[in-house]
Amino acid sequence: MATVAEVLNAKPDQTVYTVSETSPVYDAIKLMADKHIGAVLVTQGEEIVGIMTERDYARKVVLMDRSSKETPVRDIMTSHVRYVRPDQTTDDCMALMTDKRMRHLPVIDNGKLVGMISIGDLVKNIISEQQFTIQQLEYYIRGEHT
Repeated sequence: MATVAEVLNAKPDQTVYTVSETSPVYDAIKLMADKHIGAVLVTQGEEIVGIMTERDYARKVVLMDRSSKETPVRDIMTSHVRYVRPDQTTDDCMALMTDKRMRHLPVIDNGKLVGMISIGDLVKNIISEQQFTIQQLEYYIRGEHT
């Protein structure tokens, strides 16, 4: 079973994108679209104060008929940000994401933001681990050594 650190290291782009809590929602959505990501962390200075996701946008702007150019991110962000540590397992992440119905988790190490993992990152890792196991079993069945 892989750790969060291993999943992060396998990502080609480990950049974590942030926006200010006073930024217009439009700017956050544009950043997400430009970078092909589903969430941004919301900061006040160096402090993480929230997370804004596409789901937040759909439910709190579009469905409430708000203006994305006039609504600040702080009005729609999720303020209680759950996170994981690099030494935690992928199973820990999957359990948390499933239980709390989340798709993105910041990774914090000793109080410092070191990355972000998504449900997609975890699924890729699980598929990779399963392919390796299948390959090893096939070698075993054929009597080959790796």
